[in-house]
Amino acid sequence: MIFRFSTFLLSFGLFSFTMSAQSLSQRLSDTYDTFREPALTERRFRHKDLVPLMQQLPASFEVTEVGKSTQNRSISQVRLGNGPVKVLLWSQMHGDEATATMAIFDLFRFFAASGDGFDDLRTEILSRTTLYFVPMLNPDGAEAWTRRTALGIDMNRDALRLQTPEGRLLKQLQQTLQPTFAFNLHDQSPRYSAGPTGKLATVSFLATAYNEAREINDVRKRSMQLIVGLNRMLQTYIPGQVARYSDEFEPRAFGDNIQKWGSSLILIESGGYAGDPEKLYIRKLNYLALLTGLQAIASGSYRKEDIKAYETIPENGRAVYDLLVRNVHVVRNGQAILTDIAVNRQELAVFNRPEKWYIRGTVEEFGDLSVFFGTQELDATGLTIEGDVRMGVKADFELKSADGQVKYRIENGTLLPVH
Repeated sequence: MIFRFSTFLLSFGLFSFTMSAQSLSQRLSDTYDTFREPALTERRFRHKDLVPLMQQLPASFEVTEVGKSTQNRSISQVRLGNGPVKVLLWSQMHGDEATATMAIFDLFRFFAASGDGFDDLRTEILSRTTLYFVPMLNPDGAEAWTRRTALGIDMNRDALRLQTPEGRLLKQLQQTLQPTFAFNLHDQSPRYSAGPTGKLATVSFLATAYNEAREINDVRKRSMQLIVGLNRMLQTYIPGQVARYSDEFEPRAFGDNIQKWGSSLILIESGGYAGDPEKLYIRKLNYLALLTGLQAIASGSYRKEDIKAYETIPENGRAVYDLLVRNVHVVRNGQAILTDIAVNRQELAVFNRPEKWYIRGTVEEFGDLSVFFGTQELDATGLTIEGDVRMGVKADFELKSADGQVKYRIENGTLLPVH
């Protein structure tokens, strides 16, 4: 009877904790528009766009220049809170991965506010943690809207050689601050799937390995526990659309090394969500995840999580295209062949000017694609495409019925019905 009663108490405690976390995330979600930074409305902003936002932060935010990029742009750190648990968060290690950067500035507005029902949450977080934000670690990459630094090096593969000043700075911050937790914030392909399904991996996590054996010590265990809670929270908003990366050890990567150096590393990747090309909804999900995670760190509630649930999060898959046309006949050499056609729409810069870009829809795959999915799909049974349909061509086609009537058009990768 004692065993059963204690089991009940444990279950009740976890239930209460879960309900409390869900209630908090719902309140944060309902009030998000109050805190969204209005100056950031799309992903392709630059270093010069963030500088005035940091200059306008209240005095309680300690803003310091902690380094310079290869092209001599300032790299700033924003310090907030005075608690014993240190948390380091950085975004745009890759210059063209800006979703979490927008969310960080939403967080700044949240922490600058008061008298709105969240003061207890702010006090809990800022009295028990000290937060160190580096909102744009690779400003040169952001300027050119490219993954790599101005040296042409992928900073996330520079943790050993430390050829980039940005990479040297990140290691210096970790070694100097010795944070208990570290959030490594990225964007991933918007076409990853959550496992072998047709659901997009809108957010993906990883508790990086710190050695080839992928062992779990206390440092990595904390990463897993925190991710378990964040996954449960996000399932409310994107059910079935949370994934995790393979934890294969990458000895050159910062995430793996920072885990090895003693900080519990949580990798968050912003993927794809239908109808959200600027990732503004995913930005909101980052905001919710970061605030929920910081509250769990401040309260210690993450310790109640069972790391077995981490392994139940499906791994990232590569099963989704932007548009998948199924069961269409394509005429080649006078013969109609049955095939599927996959199309992706890519952003391309105009004359290497990252602020000016256009969309090009291209045929990415051709043949039996029955094991793949499309964010948008069309069953084209009984329809035929005439013309040049092959890998790599621009996706401009007409789909006709047997009597020659045009039923659909695909223009630059976009499916258009014909009335």
